Amino acid sequence: MKKLTLAFLVVLSISSCDEILDVINSGTVGGGLAGITQGEAASGLKQALAKGVTNGTSFLGKKDGFFKNAAYKILLPAEVQSAVAKIKANPITNALAGPYLTKVEVAMNAGAENAMAEAKPIFINAITSMSISDAIGIVTGGEGAGTAYLQRATSSSLKSKFQPVIKNALDNVNINDPWTKVMGAYNTVMGKSVKTDLNEYVTDKAMTALFSEVKLEEDKIRANPVTRTTDILKKVFGYADAQK
Repeated sequence: MKKLTLAFLVVLSISSCDEILDVINSGTVGGGLAGITQGEAASGLKQALAKGVTNGTSFLGKKDGFFKNAAYKILLPAEVQSAVAKIKANPITNALAGPYLTKVEVAMNAGAENAMAEAKPIFINAITSMSISDAIGIVTGGEGAGTAYLQRATSSSLKSKFQPVIKNALDNVNINDPWTKVMGAYNTVMGKSVKTDLNEYVTDKAMTALFSEVKLEEDKIRANPVTRTTDILKKVFGYADAQK
């Protein structure tokens, strides 16, 4: 009987050690809140970011998601904005470029909106590739920590993949001809030779808007328990709350 008892205790001890290796701050945290496993930390964070990307791309990718959004509407580049008044004040340049100013602006925003559907899998892939060790630290990193990591770690590669999508979207709305006319009129009025890379410009604006939306969604989950719509989100971010 003693041998059976000893064997049972040995097995129990080994099992407990294996479990402890897989738990962050095992036992109780913050007055009775159970610790979370490494897998749960990673899963919860990735779920939060994936939710942010899904909501962000859906919100920005709908019709007029950029164009009628005061926060994200893509305006004409600064050098053109400063010249619009002069272009319209000059009968010659206004006749040439005036009708295209709005068309260019609409096309830029439509391009960004159309690109959101193509952008989603790129961002989701970046999220699912995040290591467990990175996820553990980010969970308790505070507002926007996950988004900031995503931006630091993926911006260069995402941009290189995002630009062709934007270019295709801009090509689909035939922006090259009106944009050439607008820049030509600007250069005539201002006596300059400025060539703004519209693909680069719209890509940067679209990425900034998407990262901003992801951060908003992440911060909502961190700040408001009501937005934690799954058990894993409740557990992981409840744990994060207890670390504050």
